[in-house]
Amino acid sequence: MFHVEHDEGPFDTPAQAALAESFEGQRRRLTAVAFRILGSSAEAEDAVQEAWLRLARHGDEDIENLDAWLTTVVGRICLNMLRARANRREEPLDTGLEPGRAGGAPDTAGALAAGSRGGLGGGGSAAEQGPEEHALLIDSVGLALLVVLDTLGPAERLAFVLHDMFGVPFEDIAPVVERGLPATRQLASRARRRVRASSTLPETDITRQRPVVEAFLTAARDGDFEALLAVLAPDVVLRADATALRTGATSTRGAAAVATSFLGQARGAFPALLDGTIGLAWAPGGRPRAVIAFTVGLDGRVAGIDVLADPDRLEGLYVELRTELGR
Repeated sequence: MFHVEHDEGPFDTPAQAALAESFEGQRRRLTAVAFRILGSSAEAEDAVQEAWLRLARHGDEDIENLDAWLTTVVGRICLNMLRARANRREEPLDTGLEPGRAGGAPDTAGALAAGSRGGLGGGGSAAEQGPEEHALLIDSVGLALLVVLDTLGPAERLAFVLHDMFGVPFEDIAPVVERGLPATRQLASRARRRVRASSTLPETDITRQRPVVEAFLTAARDGDFEALLAVLAPDVVLRADATALRTGATSTRGAAAVATSFLGQARGAFPALLDGTIGLAWAPGGRPRAVIAFTVGLDGRVAGIDVLADPDRLEGLYVELRTELGR
């Protein structure tokens, strides 16, 4: 957690103190914006801190809408961070997982609601979507959506997050992504199509997820190749983060390859709720060291498996261990 101070030290004037107070009132929302763009809580904090430093240097005398100005600045900082990450080839994860409050309920809905009500320069994403479609996108936030977001290009991700999730008008996004208005709309449209395709695929009802994950776990432990194939979609994708890869996990595609990866494995895994969805966790001493998240398709088969072992992500992930999947 950072402390809001002026570059030259503590606040010298009431105006500086008032500016800091105004920023503090925006910090939680700005962090939510930055996380959804970056997929990293640590980087999100860095981006928001940088936004404060820029505001402290700039002042707010000529800023008509501080909410919109800060959101735009955070967006530009995040976009630069995404581009720098891509140039370094240092993507922290193949899949992103939503950090909740450790030991407490997931924070996704509250953060989204705060963002959508924030008055970010006028306009709103719901204007271009029906209420049912908008609700589908909002409800899909969590493991499945963040996995999809991590597959988007930097500009696509920024345009989708700012417009569709936080209501920033395209007129404000276009200068950030350095494109004209039609091209900016197209960025968000391409991202939206991918998210919609994903949001119609995963089955988020735990009662329907449970038997699928249970069958997968049993087949993996028993080394039953045919039983594993039966619960995997033909084009299932297995993704592992960098930490998991270093410890022997693999990333691969296709039912046969994924089934082979899990044969005789998962003996040390226990059922768990991961941000409210059914998954598995390795938790020696009750502390999660690695988790497996499942995307279950509407056909009842596993469409995606994501292995996460990065300590920073695990620390922020809401994990509730279960002795049995249904309890």
